[in-house]
Amino acid sequence: MARTYAYSADFDKELESLFKDAKLLGEGHNGIVYEVPGNKAIKIFTDKNICKSEADILYKVKKSKYFPRIYKNGEYYILREMVNGKRLDHYIQENGLSQQLIYNLYRLINEFKALKFTKLDARCRDIYVNENERVKVIDPKQCYKRKVDYPRHLMKGLEGIDCLEIFLSGIYSIDKKTAQEWNKKIDQYFKKIRI
Repeated sequence: MARTYAYSADFDKELESLFKDAKLLGEGHNGIVYEVPGNKAIKIFTDKNICKSEADILYKVKKSKYFPRIYKNGEYYILREMVNGKRLDHYIQENGLSQQLIYNLYRLINEFKALKFTKLDARCRDIYVNENERVKVIDPKQCYKRKVDYPRHLMKGLEGIDCLEIFLSGIYSIDKKTAQEWNKKIDQYFKKIRI
């Protein structure tokens, strides 16, 4: 059964003007996203606390190349840079998982550490890949609240498209110690959920 939400946000005149030419991009658990003119996107949320949390994260990481730039926000919306490209899992299914993309994902997780995230993880559907295999996170959630010390959701998603071994092998050639640690943790995770 399809989700049905009623969205409402107090736009100023500038946003109302942009929204006249909005194009629906998608809807998730927390909101709906539209592309608007000027290489921008508006995300309208169902919960103002989630909106504030995501806006706070985007402001904290505003100097990072791995996140969209935030322009403004209200109680129920965020206006941010448009992120072009394809979802990581879809990109890999069409183009394969190159060593360059593995390296970019490794750098992304290291960026999470540098930003002092307590959650060193992102889902495949929240990572977008452009034509140069650069990556950006579109939906930062609970980065400073949840404690996840390795990219569990990322690796779970890669397992789902049958390329976790390729990923770990690529990480091994970049950073042997990290590859061994992540491999051990994901094996323990899979054993626990299969019991």
